Amino acid sequence: MAGQHLLVPRLEGVSREQFMQHLYPQRKPLVLEGVDLGPCTSKWTVDYLSQVGGKKEVKIHVAAVAQMDFISKNFVYRTLPFDQLVQRAAEEKHKEFFVSEDEKYYLRSLGEDPRKDVADIRKQFPLLKGDIKFPEFFKEEQFFSSVFRISSPGLQLWTHYDVMDNLLIQVTGKKRVVLFSPRDAQYLYLKGTKSEVLNIDNPDLAKYPLFSKARRYECSLEAGDVLFIPALWFHNVISEEFGVGVNIFWKHLPSECYDKTDTYGNKDPTAASRAAQILDRALKTLAELPEEYRDFYARRMVLHIQDKAYSKNSE
Repeated sequence: MAGQHLLVPRLEGVSREQFMQHLYPQRKPLVLEGVDLGPCTSKWTVDYLSQVGGKKEVKIHVAAVAQMDFISKNFVYRTLPFDQLVQRAAEEKHKEFFVSEDEKYYLRSLGEDPRKDVADIRKQFPLLKGDIKFPEFFKEEQFFSSVFRISSPGLQLWTHYDVMDNLLIQVTGKKRVVLFSPRDAQYLYLKGTKSEVLNIDNPDLAKYPLFSKARRYECSLEAGDVLFIPALWFHNVISEEFGVGVNIFWKHLPSECYDKTDTYGNKDPTAASRAAQILDRALKTLAELPEEYRDFYARRMVLHIQDKAYSKNSE
């Protein structure tokens, strides 16, 4: 049976109280319209960003193809002055390039020391700080990071999940976002936090037959739209035109649940990591049995996990 295609709901004029009390607890994606984001949606043109962002060196992804694949790493990392990045990303063809004249660029801003510091646009790009207002849809002490993103037209990011809630603010340009429920993880052919299925619109069903069962939630974002992406929801993003966005991540769980070395917001909670390590040890122990017994006891373990750990709530 083919998976369902569903539209992400859109709501306008949502208050902080309405979001936090009624919408947030549903743990479903939602597009928010009419949120006060400050003047960034009109000010952040190519010329303005180039001038205000200046010559600050930024690390970027450069890809010769539109579909970026984090698993096979079909891109290279390079460094450019910020103003040059903005100008190149806004072009279709480049006079100066690293790989090819139609290469694609993607910036995911980093902290001062990415091994220790989280991204925060207000710190890394202080001259832009006054242009953008963060929606106050979470408690201040829950804030984790704010990530500046710039994408070339046509660029498609791999399907992945994050372990923290986030708001994707579309400042300029247009994006198409396709999301998949955490309940459909078994259909997405995961390697770590990423899906192996790159072409989600025309997937190779001979190679990925279960992918057709995944329910697909879709939305289009234009300047000023804000998409709420709950933690663990898989998302795939296509920049339909040159665009600038800001992701705001915050902690849905108590701080002690998260890996303290995580500066990106994509390391599994510590309890989940410990459980995975225990499972690996259990599988090594099962490997000591002959195939017939190994198969039988593995199936019993799966049934036990389903009975004890799966949510009884239906979506």
